[in-house]
Amino acid sequence: MYYLLILAVGVERLIELVISKRHAKWALANGGREHGRSHYPYMVAIHTALLIGCAVEVWALDRPFLPWLGWPMLAVVVLSQGLRYWCIVTLGKRWNTLVIVLPGVPLVDRGPYRFLKHPNYVAVVAEGIALPLVHSAWITALLFTLANAAVLAVRISVENTALRAAQANV
Repeated sequence: MYYLLILAVGVERLIELVISKRHAKWALANGGREHGRSHYPYMVAIHTALLIGCAVEVWALDRPFLPWLGWPMLAVVVLSQGLRYWCIVTLGKRWNTLVIVLPGVPLVDRGPYRFLKHPNYVAVVAEGIALPLVHSAWITALLFTLANAAVLAVRISVENTALRAAQANV
C-alpha cells in the first residue's frame, strides 16, 4: 500500500506540473516576470529524489510499517496536501512552481496567506518529513529535509526579493 501512496503522490505532482505550466504561460503572457530560475532544477531533483528515496529505502533496507508512527505521518501527508490545494485554489492562475511575479498586482492576503507568508512551503516541509516516515524511511526524511532547507533558503529569498520589488510598483 505504501508504494501506491508514493505513486499517487507522484501522479499528483505530475498533474501539478501541468497546471503550473498552464499558469506560468498565462502569467508570462500577462506581464509576469520570472525570477531565480537557477535553483529550479535542484528543487525538481530533490522532490524526485524524495519519491524515489521513499520507495528504495523501504525496499532495500526492509523498513517496517510502525503503526504508532505511520498513521500519524499519513495524517500529516493528507493535511499537507489539503494545505497545498488550499494554496493553489487561493492563488488561482497566479500559482505555479516557478517564481513568476505580476508587477503592480497586490499580494494575495486571503486563504492560508492570511496566516502565513509562505504556506505552500510549510506543506512541502511537512510532506517531505511525513511521507518517508509513513513507512519509517528516516534516512530519506532526513536527507530530503536538509536538501529542501538549502533550496528553500534560496527560493524564499528570491521570492521575497521579487515580491518586494513588484510591490514597490503597486
